[in-house]
Amino acid sequence: FKFRFITILIQQNSEQEAVRCDTKAQLTGRGCTEGEIISPQNDQTIDKGESLSESFNNQEPIQLSPQKISLRLRSGSPNTFKVSFKRVEGYPVDLYYLMDLSYSMKDDLENVKELGKDLFAALKKITEHAQIGFGAFVDKTVLPYTNTNKEKLLKPCDENDQQCQAAFGYRHVLSMTPKEDDFKNKVTEQFISGNLDSPEGSLDAMMQAAICGDKIGWRNSSTRLIVLTTDAGFHMAGDGKLAGILEPNDEHCHMDNNLYTNSAEMDYPSVGQLAVQLEKNNIQPIFAVTKNVEDVYKELSQMIPKSEVGVLSTDSKNVVKLIESAYNRLSSKVTLTHDNLPDNVQVIYTPKCKHPGPSGETEGVCENVQVGQEVSSFCTFQCTSQRDSFTIRPQGIKDTLTVTISTNCECQCSDPGPSGHTHCRGKGNVSCGICSCREGSIGQFCECDVGGKDEPALRASCQRHNGTECEGRGDCVCGRCECHTTEGGNSYYGDFCECDDEHCEKFQNKLCGGNGNCKCGKCECFKSHEGSACQCGVSEEGCRTPNNTVCYGRGTCKCNRCECKEGYQQPRCQTCLGCTDPCQTKLNCIECLGFESGPFKKNCSEACVSIHHVMVDQSTIQSKKCHQKDSEGCWINFNLDQLVGEDNYKAEILKQRDCPAPPSIAAIISGSIASVALIGILLLMLIKLVIYTKDLKEFKKFEIEKKNSKWTDGVSPMFLSATTTIENPTFTGE
Repeated sequence: FKFRFITILIQQNSEQEAVRCDTKAQLTGRGCTEGEIISPQNDQTIDKGESLSESFNNQEPIQLSPQKISLRLRSGSPNTFKVSFKRVEGYPVDLYYLMDLSYSMKDDLENVKELGKDLFAALKKITEHAQIGFGAFVDKTVLPYTNTNKEKLLKPCDENDQQCQAAFGYRHVLSMTPKEDDFKNKVTEQFISGNLDSPEGSLDAMMQAAICGDKIGWRNSSTRLIVLTTDAGFHMAGDGKLAGILEPNDEHCHMDNNLYTNSAEMDYPSVGQLAVQLEKNNIQPIFAVTKNVEDVYKELSQMIPKSEVGVLSTDSKNVVKLIESAYNRLSSKVTLTHDNLPDNVQVIYTPKCKHPGPSGETEGVCENVQVGQEVSSFCTFQCTSQRDSFTIRPQGIKDTLTVTISTNCECQCSDPGPSGHTHCRGKGNVSCGICSCREGSIGQFCECDVGGKDEPALRASCQRHNGTECEGRGDCVCGRCECHTTEGGNSYYGDFCECDDEHCEKFQNKLCGGNGNCKCGKCECFKSHEGSACQCGVSEEGCRTPNNTVCYGRGTCKCNRCECKEGYQQPRCQTCLGCTDPCQTKLNCIECLGFESGPFKKNCSEACVSIHHVMVDQSTIQSKKCHQKDSEGCWINFNLDQLVGEDNYKAEILKQRDCPAPPSIAAIISGSIASVALIGILLLMLIKLVIYTKDLKEFKKFEIEKKNSKWTDGVSPMFLSATTTIENPTFTGE
């Protein structure tokens, strides 16, 4: 730990104020006496420490001591205090029996109706102040969990079952009562119900039973138990999507007429949500389940603190014995833990009892704790925060310990005298060993008169780019930096103390490789060496090219290796993969140099000084062959060879250009006319063909209608014949 002394050491002005803080041994070695050294110590105060209760006497019992404690800790310094716990004899117990009433639990319900007497007898062995409540659950009354046919909702059981209650999610049947007859009567009124799938809505029921405390009747001072009996698994958060239920569980009470009203609108709670609410309300669950789902509920129990799992017989006859043994296991295990521990606080629990668990950072455990037996745990704290508070509690118990932590980082010193101390040149007083100057004076010893400038303006002249005064390596005295000494005994230097000769790059663990001097953070190498750490001997052998140049003039030789300009490739900077194709960039110069045409025709000698050209019939350069079209539409063939340097080329230009013959105007015009005429004729023929096809179709339609027409043979009723024929009715023809 660091300590601080208050007497003033007569130091040179270049020594920083921070040297007043050091280890106790170092300060003593520098002449400080024991009384002059300030070392803040840890301090703890018990704000509330009522003694533990012996038995329950209808008043609020005390099972955990102390109840409030304040710690003032030095940052990083641990502090330990003792927390004691004792189970009060006759402490009240509230047991809420939560039963699965799906059809598969039919036989179990009949036995539960008869267990009231035995259950109360078992609770009376534990305490005289016992209460019991009852609730039932099945599942959400929506598809695919429950048949939503109207008749099936009213009677979800088999046709042969006359006593069957309508489908429901969770129903609170009986609030906490000490009366055995009330429990027996209410349970006797219950009948079996049913649903479709195997998992049930047990988490929905447990969540409502935990948070609806005023309806369930939980007492403030009691051991709270929920006994869940079922033979099936459970639905959890996310399963509601199967029924189109997307709203997450809000962890609030939604009970109306003792029925969970939001069952069909809100998803099942997650295991994490349920665990938080059970712990928050000091409720300890006991899962009394059948053998087929034992493993499932054991995994659930591992995620819920202070819970137990017991195996039911096929008809639930052993449920009382199961509850009794589970309660004994829960109550005999004392687990001290915390909630909302700040990030910068560390706590370690060391239990002190006959059967302790291992020390841990999350909890301290004592096993087989009997009624009236006092156990304790030593809590060791370490923090780096300013001020925080959190709560320590035994799991499943209401009693808590509130711990308030603050840091002790202030010097416990006082001013030795009035203003005008000689150490401060008579212009200020000493506060904890540091001069506090009067207005108009500044400096470590108030030695600087600010004159017409204010203190911020003087200090600004000691700040460089980052705003740090004298780069943190000196003190600003009268607007100028007085630099401190380095770790090696030298001094920082520069206008802002930005330089020192001890922090240059090293090579082979030597500053500047032993081949140069360190100056202001950079190595100044001897003539025989180079490199950032003077690690290389001066040589160009590794940078020489076949034509006896250094890096082809396109780079520099450092440490016997070419450092090429942008785009050029090592090892000799010969090729440039990222450069523009010179066939295109040098085309205008090639055109003007070889054929006196193009954009550079008028200033060719000035614009193309970097190209040395020669006209040839056949090229001999093979490095870069180019075939480009010039401004007159002719194809130019030329070859390039890059010389030493970036923009220095030798060019061989073929004398003969390939210029295509100009197009025939007459042929173009005559072809255009012929094309237009041909297109017109084809268009007319197409129109004629369309009209002919349409007429032919209409004619064929007419012929068909003509053949299908039928002309009548009757005589017009307006026609009168000139001849009248009369037949004698008596004429027989003889």
